[in-house]
Parts: sequence; structure tokens; C-alpha cells
Amino acid sequence: MGLLPLPKKGMEHLPVEVIGNILSRLGAARDVVIASSTCRKWREAWRNHLYMLTFNSNDWPLYHELTRSRLEIIVTQTIFQTNGLQCLSILMDDVDEFSAAPVIAWLMYTRETLRELHYNVRTTPNINILEKCGRQRLEVLDLAHNTITGVEPSYQKFPCLRSLSLSYVSVSALDLSLFLTACPKVEVLSLVSLDIVMSDPQASMELSTNSLKDIYVEAISLDKIVLEADSLEKLQLKDCTLEVFELVSKGKLRLLKIDDVSVIHLDIGESAENLEIVDVSNFTIMWSKFHHMIAKSSKLRRLRLWGVVFDDDDEVVDIETISACFPQLSHLSLNYELKEAAVQYGLQGSFQLENVVVLELGWTVISDLFSQWVAGLLGRCPNLRKLVIHGVVSETKTHEECHTLAKFTSFIVRLMRKYLKIDVQFEYD
Repeated sequence: MGLLPLPKKGMEHLPVEVIGNILSRLGAARDVVIASSTCRKWREAWRNHLYMLTFNSNDWPLYHELTRSRLEIIVTQTIFQTNGLQCLSILMDDVDEFSAAPVIAWLMYTRETLRELHYNVRTTPNINILEKCGRQRLEVLDLAHNTITGVEPSYQKFPCLRSLSLSYVSVSALDLSLFLTACPKVEVLSLVSLDIVMSDPQASMELSTNSLKDIYVEAISLDKIVLEADSLEKLQLKDCTLEVFELVSKGKLRLLKIDDVSVIHLDIGESAENLEIVDVSNFTIMWSKFHHMIAKSSKLRRLRLWGVVFDDDDEVVDIETISACFPQLSHLSLNYELKEAAVQYGLQGSFQLENVVVLELGWTVISDLFSQWVAGLLGRCPNLRKLVIHGVVSETKTHEECHTLAKFTSFIVRLMRKYLKIDVQFEYD
């Protein structure tokens, strides 16, 4: 008995809810408008089941050629033909400034259903986004190239907001603190290139939140930042210039990442006990003080010290101490200027890095010491599975540099004959 053929179902049989999902995944407003013109059913899906819409000046070159009024009309007509938008992105900072009135109309039309707003629009005059979007069900707010002033946390509440991103925003330290107070459920906070307006000579900022789990701070210069966040799990600082950074927390921190930061006093208090990842790069450290800060991190699985500079020329990273303090360490990455003491004293003792399975080592200026260092560390990692060598090779190499690199290559070939089960990789810049 033969099988009956399955009935053929074309696009016309798709439910409008599914079509709305398809259109939403297109993202770019222009693509959505073109696709929705397919037939009456797709136009219905656009009007009633579209949940995501994006206006990005980089998506369509014609955005830059249209007059301001024409562009405002296009955006207004597109938004006003939808019902129930949940995610709206208006990323138009590199076109002419919009009039405030139509932008306010877009926000007011969508505010009751909106869950995510990505807003990068320059308007004349400036619009108070907090006033237009507060007291609603917004969960994600991504604000760029804007100004925040006169925050009233008792009125401008964001009861459902879980993720807040501010980039190139002008805001006072007090208003930022009050803004966080108005977001009782915020878990993720990103602060990038903020223009912090100060009311007193000392450029300091104090932030307090009980719900925050993840904070990313980039390109901010202040005298002092004090962050009180009992639930914080991830702390990332990048390209910042600070005199003091203090974290007051209850020991839930799992990730600490510092990249190209200048800070005189870094204090994470009692937050180090549950650290699992410490990633420090392009940073000047006093090793003894830094080690003391993270010494209680017995759960540490990944340690990366990359391009670090020691405050004291005589300081040495004591690998034996790393082995004793971080017994669960499985991924170790080291790259700093090698001196004879680093090899002679840094590898003293009979310690073993039992659980290290990935070892990454790098140089900026190669020397014979690097070969000794690699061999010494390999001998301390009995269960190593992968070795990655990172190096910088200049375009114009002297004869001496070529000779040193050739010697190192030959040395690695001989050395790896002893460690045939280890996967060796080389990454050169």
C-alpha cells in the first residue's frame, strides 16, 4: 500500500503570527516594508503581528539624502501602521537633527507595548527620554548621544527595566545615581564615554543598587567611583582613568576584567571569594598587592595577565603562589616583560599546576629567556592539553631578531617531542 503524498503548503498557508515573526527577524524597516507588500496577508501581519522594527541610517544610503521633514514623515508613517511593537531601534545620530515633536509622537505611540528601546537620535530641542518612557513595561533601554537631566526617581520609575546602556550621554553623577534608584530590577549596566557633569571640585561618583549583576565601564575619567552592588557577578573596566575604584559587595563576584585602565587604588573588598575568571591586560600592577586582593579566590578557573607592567622592576609573578592559592585553575595566560628573576625565582619550588589544561604564553620582545620560561612552565603542567604561543614579529627584523626567532623555533620543535599529546598553536601579530 503506497503512502499518500503530503499536501503542498505554500507561503500563503502560513499563519499571520508566523509571518509577523518572519518580518520581525528582518529588522531593518525598509526590508520589512518591502516584504510586507507581498500580499494582503503579509500587510496584516505587519500591522498587527510585527514586534521588532529598526531604523538605522547605516542600513540604507538614501537616509542621508532625504530632507529632515521627508525622513520624519517616512518614519512616522511606518511606525503608525504597526500595532503592538515590542522592540524599537531608532539609530539616526549621523543624519540631520530631528524635530522633537515627531520623535515624541513615535515614543508615545509605542510606549505601552514597548519592551526594548534602542535610541540614538539628535533632536531640537533635546527630549527627556525618562519622562516619555518611565512608568511603563520597558525592559531594555539603550541610550546614546543624549542628555539626562533632572531625574525624579519618585516619578520617572522604570519598574521592569533589566538592562541599561548609556553611551556618549551627558549626565551628572547625582542624576545617574538617582536614575539607578528608579530602576529597582536592573541587572545589566553599560556606561561608555559618559560626559559626567560635576557639581563639586572632586570628580567622584557613587552608585548603589541591590539588583545589579553585570557592569561594564569604558572610557570614563574620574577621581573616584564607589559602587555598592550586593549582587554583582561581573565587573569590567576598560580604557578608564581613575584615582580610586571601590566595590562594596557581598562576595558574589565571578568575573573581574580590567583592560588598559589607569587606577591608583583598586579595592574590591571582600568580593573575591567566588571569583572564577580574572582577566587583566595592559595594566600596571603591584603584584604583591594585586595578588593579595584575589588570593582568597580558591574557585578561580581562569587567570590572564596580559601585557601587564609591574610597578616595581624587581617584582616577580610567583607561579608557586598561584598554584597554591588557585587549585582549580584550568586556563593560565601570561604575557609580561621577562627578566632573569622571572625565570630564576618565579619557577622555584616543586609545585605542580595539576588542573591547567590550557596554557597561553606571549612575548612582545623575544629573547632566550622566553624559551627557558616556556620549558619551565610546561614541566609544571602535567595534564596540559593545549599550548598557545603568542608573539609580535616586526615587519623590519634585524639579523639578531631573525636569529633569536629561529633559535626559538628549533627549541620548540625539540621540546614538543617530549610532549606529543599537547596541541601546540602559534599566533603572531
